[in-house]
Amino acid sequence: MAVHLTWNADVCSIRIDRPDKRNAVDLATLHEIAAAQSEAAAKRARVIVLSGEPPAFCSGADLGGVELGEFTDTLLSVLRGFGELGGITLAAVEGAALGAGSQLAAACDLRMASANARFGVPAAKLGLAVDTWTVARLGREAGWSVARRMLITGEAIAAADLLGGFVHRLGAWSEAMEWAEELSAVAPLTVRAHKLALERLFSSVADGAQNPSMDEVERARLAAWKSDDAVEGRAAFMEKRAPRFRGQ
Repeated sequence: MAVHLTWNADVCSIRIDRPDKRNAVDLATLHEIAAAQSEAAAKRARVIVLSGEPPAFCSGADLGGVELGEFTDTLLSVLRGFGELGGITLAAVEGAALGAGSQLAAACDLRMASANARFGVPAAKLGLAVDTWTVARLGREAGWSVARRMLITGEAIAAADLLGGFVHRLGAWSEAMEWAEELSAVAPLTVRAHKLALERLFSSVADGAQNPSMDEVERARLAAWKSDDAVEGRAAFMEKRAPRFRGQ
């Protein structure tokens, strides 16, 4: 199992356990997260804490098994799934939260990060492009200026530099669990109502990806995934060398 689910009263802990891969997610891992979401919903968890086995929260997608299609569709379904949960979702981030790691963190309601945590979307260094839902979510949660830095430069940003915005509190996993216990005491119907409103308002922006006027954006995303640069980016990553992108 790549994902462990444990309970402490009304708090559900979902922990990614692929330390040898720095908790990079593959398709099987995403299916396990989705199954954990279903259990959390069925048992009406008040708080759901998402974390990763040290040394990382999630270093991104496991590039050995990532393709446009089933993987990206499943990832988007998992990201949306955190917003659909009635309970509060809290990302407890220690170490790297890159690519899919930042997407998972952004999908949660709240984020607590350790001093060594860092966030980023290095798609520009791999020749890939994220979906419009992710762009909109990062813009709403981190602020558009920070989102632009993440998406355009591919740089990783330290948690301390995001405090008060994308990062709500600084602290270790144990402190995140203490916060989760406190959060489990707030009114669940209020949480559900407010989450529903927040997610619906967010969807009015994110679902623009389905608008015909956004077709050009989607075509550009698909073109990036199908490009020679995407092949080169992944090959360079695997071979631990600098990529040589040609814009084709």
